[in-house]
Amino acid sequence: MEKVIFFIDGIRIVIKIGDITEEKVEAIVNPANTNLLMGGGLSLKIKNKAGIEIEKEVKNKRYIKKGEAICTGGWKLPSKYVIHTATMGMDFKSDYKTIEKCMENTLNLSEKMKITSISFPALGCGTGKLKLEKVSQIMIEKVMKFLSRKIFLEEINFVLYKQSDFEKFLSVAEKYLIDITKKTYKNPVPTVDIIIEYKKDIILIERKNYPYGWALPGGFVNYGESLEKAAEREAKEETGLELEDLKQFHTYSQPGRDPRYHTISTVFTAKGKGKLKSGDDAKKVKIFNKENLPENVAFDHKTILSDYFECISS
Repeated sequence: MEKVIFFIDGIRIVIKIGDITEEKVEAIVNPANTNLLMGGGLSLKIKNKAGIEIEKEVKNKRYIKKGEAICTGGWKLPSKYVIHTATMGMDFKSDYKTIEKCMENTLNLSEKMKITSISFPALGCGTGKLKLEKVSQIMIEKVMKFLSRKIFLEEINFVLYKQSDFEKFLSVAEKYLIDITKKTYKNPVPTVDIIIEYKKDIILIERKNYPYGWALPGGFVNYGESLEKAAEREAKEETGLELEDLKQFHTYSQPGRDPRYHTISTVFTAKGKGKLKSGDDAKKVKIFNKENLPENVAFDHKTILSDYFECISS
């Protein structure tokens, strides 16, 4: 399958040829009509693959306005959800302003639902008969604006059914994405990790996402955010704890420390206050000490912990 991959602020953006009903993502997007009938085009294909249950569920929503978006289960599809966004009314005509609203409302709904991966078709280019080059521009621009926020999405796919459509979409997208990625794709990505002291021990999280294993709480630094604020935010999101006595411990920058890309992590120490609970991309959260550390530790966090325990014992 032909595809092109970009990384922007740690988010994977893929443009590819494929069948959107076969996408193994959390959500796929259905270009619907305002009456939410699934009788033709990609909607019919989605219904045929998902089963009649999806049409029964979507009919309970009755009606949405052009540009609005609602969500149903994916049923027999590989995706967990289908986001239905009305690209046209019952006159089966679409327009570019509607596509702008569809993108905004679909992305906002994905954020509200904390969806981490989503796949889009070229909205309005089938039954709606809009020009793919203009739709591509709108979709990419709306995604780029969305990426300026703190988001849950980690992967955004644009899935084109035909080779010619793939080439047209890619030619437009490259004008936006290459200018950004060529300035950053060889630069290390700033991150933070936090050694949280809690009840005289430390906290590790078990990661939901790749790379798997146990790790210190932490994550990417958002645009416009200080290292300290990033540490406080990540700690709260992943452990539920507030931080006190936050101090920089050390910076780790070995190129191979993260198997995805080159990251530079500023590691903090802090005391955790509050009720411990897992959240965000933390599958579990658990208290450990020097004697009972888990075997499967992600990134270079085993080295970081070794340095930390040596420092506090000296």
